[in-house]
This record gives sequence, structure tokens and C-alpha cells, in this order.
Amino acid sequence: MKKTWIFGALSIFSLITTHSFADKTFLNVSYDPTREFYQEYNQQFGQYWQKRTGEKVEFKQSHGGSGKQARAVATGLQADVVTLALANDIDEISQAGFIRPDWQKQFPNHSAPYTSTVVFLVRKGNPKQIKDWNDLTKSGVEIITPNPKTGGAPRWIYLAAWGYALKQPGGNDTKARDLVSRLYHNVKVLDSGARGSLTTFAERGIGDVLLTWENEALLAQNTLGKDKFQIVYPSVSILAEPSVAIVDKTVDKDGNRNLAKGYLNFLYSPIGQNLAAKYNFRPRNAQVAQQYAAKFPKIQLFTIDQVFGGWKKAQKIHFANGGVFDQIYSQ
Repeated sequence: MKKTWIFGALSIFSLITTHSFADKTFLNVSYDPTREFYQEYNQQFGQYWQKRTGEKVEFKQSHGGSGKQARAVATGLQADVVTLALANDIDEISQAGFIRPDWQKQFPNHSAPYTSTVVFLVRKGNPKQIKDWNDLTKSGVEIITPNPKTGGAPRWIYLAAWGYALKQPGGNDTKARDLVSRLYHNVKVLDSGARGSLTTFAERGIGDVLLTWENEALLAQNTLGKDKFQIVYPSVSILAEPSVAIVDKTVDKDGNRNLAKGYLNFLYSPIGQNLAAKYNFRPRNAQVAQQYAAKFPKIQLFTIDQVFGGWKKAQKIHFANGGVFDQIYSQ
């Protein structure tokens, strides 16, 4: 089995809005697929904040695989807020002393303002007839997916497949391990993050199916054409809950705590929720979600707490060094 590993740079910085005489600078360290969302979000929030307080803010963003981004902040990258793919990555920053332990209580919905799920992106016509998770294990199917050791999306993907197997008649951990092992046997390229995998599949033309966030699949259709790609919703998937938090050590140093609170609270506002939906994340606000009901099909979803007992347990068993993923991928 020939496999290719691709590792991108630790993080990519881009200056989003520039003010010649900004009163403050502010850094949001995020994960790969949020680039376009936070670019517009920063513009909208910046206008709101300046109107409310009179302060001009220079916003900066950093993007990369969620796990790598978390490690960068935990080792000194001075983010004001983090908006990462999963709670465990923020817990690692908290354990390093940069974020308060009760961070999930600071904002609604356990500090997860929008959600997503895992879907399959296939080429138009679905030539390999991929309809559900078990189809990914067939001989000759080439899969593109990111690396669970460096990104957040691939950990959701891995657990979605495992949970699907558990929920089948007679499902158990042995059968789940077998399905996930055979799935990763078919992986052609492991990129370091979700955006890298999208590039590999959509622009480089490698692979038969991309396992990815729903928002990334919709982005591919919208920007590259529905005549080239189609989205397959599996029968069962996982409720992915990207998380946000204030980096307490940074904001206490640079005086941005009120700004950071406002920045993350704005995600829950109608403007923030509509922007999330515009950029293909599922909004939490019920009224906003109803407006976008046609965009986000109903799908049977399970949570990580229901099936795996939470992120702390799942991380230790499946993704820690020597864990289940390392064991099955080295076979």
C-alpha cells in the first residue's frame, strides 16, 4: 500500500483589515476551512465594534490544521482568541496554562457557536458509486482525507466512520476497528489539514472521494462547479462542534479582554449566525437555521459524548501516540 504524507507550514498568517492608525491589534488563531468566513466576519465585527466603542482594530488571522494551531498557541503564539475544530485542541492550550479550565462555560452551547458534519465529495456522476461508509472500504477506491495527528476535521472523520460501524446491526468495537482500518488502507494522500485535502482532490485531481467537512464540500461545489462534484451524505455521521475560547494569558497582557468577549459573543448574534450559514456552517440560532433549511439536509447525527464518552477519552484511545489510529495506519 503506497501512501503519501503531506505536511504544510505550521500556520499561515494573513492581514485581514488594515488601519493606518489602529487602536488595537487582534489575532484569531483558527483552523483551515474558516479563512473566508472570518475574513468577512472581521470586517463586519470591526465596523460594529468601531461604531460601538470608537476603537479601530487591526485584525489578523492564522490558519492551519487545528491540532498544529493548538500546539502553536500552547507554545507561545500570542492569540487573543482561538476558533478551532474541536474542544480537545482548546483543552490542550488550557492545560498549558493559557486558557482558563472552565472555558466551555464562557459562551453558549459549550462555546461552540456553529456546527458541521462529515460528508463525502465525489466527482460528478459518482463513478465509484460511493453511497455510505462501507463503500469506502471497497477495492480500488482511492480516498483523500487529512491526517488525524495534525488536523481537527480528520479526527471527526475517523470517529464518524467508527460510530457508523458501531450503529450497524451487531456493531461493536472489533467491527468498527476493521472498517476504519480498511478505510485507511484505501487512503491515497494524508494532508495536514482539511483545506490541503480539498486542494489535493479538487485542484490536483487525485482520488475518487474526499472525506471532509460539509462546509468544505459546499465550498468546492460553489466555487469549482456543481458540474464537477457532488456531495454524498452518508446514512449516519457525527455532529461536529467547532469550539471557541478567549486566550486569557494573552488578553490579560495586551488589554483585549473586552474586545475578545465582544468578538466571540458576536458569533451568536443574528449577523454572526447568518455569516456562518453563508459560509456553509450550520447555525445554532433556530430562526437563522430555518432560513437555511434547504441548504443543510437533515441527517442522522450522533455526538462524541454519546458514542465515545467525550473528547478526552476519544483522544487518549484513538489519537494519542501509539493509539488506535497509529496502530491501524502502520499495519
